[in-house]
Amino acid sequence: MPRIRGLHSVHGKRAEEIRLAKRNYGWPEDAKFYVPDGVYDHFRQGIGKRGKELRDAWFTRIEDYRKQYPELGDELYRMQHRELPEGWDRDLPTFPADPKGLATRESNAKVLNAVAKNIPWLIGGAADLAPSTKTRLTFDGAGDFEADNYAGRNFHFGIREHAMGAILNGMSLVKVRPFGSGFFIFVDYMRGSLRLSALMELPVIYVFTHDSIGVGEDGPTHQPIEQLAHMRSMPGLILIRPGDANEVTEACNCITRPQCWRSVVKPCPPLTGRNTLPLRVWPAAPTFWRTPRTASPK
Repeated sequence: MPRIRGLHSVHGKRAEEIRLAKRNYGWPEDAKFYVPDGVYDHFRQGIGKRGKELRDAWFTRIEDYRKQYPELGDELYRMQHRELPEGWDRDLPTFPADPKGLATRESNAKVLNAVAKNIPWLIGGAADLAPSTKTRLTFDGAGDFEADNYAGRNFHFGIREHAMGAILNGMSLVKVRPFGSGFFIFVDYMRGSLRLSALMELPVIYVFTHDSIGVGEDGPTHQPIEQLAHMRSMPGLILIRPGDANEVTEACNCITRPQCWRSVVKPCPPLTGRNTLPLRVWPAAPTFWRTPRTASPK
């Protein structure tokens, strides 16, 4: 923009400056979304030709891989098409009625491990809170993702919730199914990356625990108040707040299935608590339920 380049006013809507810029380039001043002659051909002969060659070579390599390693090739195909392995839900637990109850973070640990064991590309971790959020994968062979072990299923994101959300978004874009966890209060640190999950419609799973003001000795800095209302109002976010252990199982059953997050739009944070909740037995497992408005019994 010839007259205002280098000035803060360049950020405003300056129709006259846009016309002058077009005049500078020798373009028609009133043309909108104008693409000069030769641009399409230039891109087609450069990026287009090179991209097609690389894409064709990649798919040839994939086909060779599937022939050589049919089982791993099938997993790769399912992962890239956001499909699930056969029998992925065969170990989902059910919990008998128990007035003593079980904290939903505890039941979530059982459910998460049961599912991750059967979905090799379900991987993730916590923002330095795995012992508290109970999201560590503990089955045989899970291990830790490290510099010398790329097969590890547990990620240690460190005390950096925003970075964790950004990493999860990147992981989801390459079609693995990532999850991240933390205390619900710390969603404030990662709203930017979480909102991008929603905008990009990525099936990232966020597990937030300690969703009540009854979170122990940590006090007001760890007590979520307005966070629930904010999360519920975020467009493109599925929020599930299970009320007991069996609802945790059904929450996992829902958010893991592609038909759920494809139809309702993407990121799925189940909220779990540290307080024990009485276990109820439902006559039938619902597909969706009304989420309770209280985090723990009085």
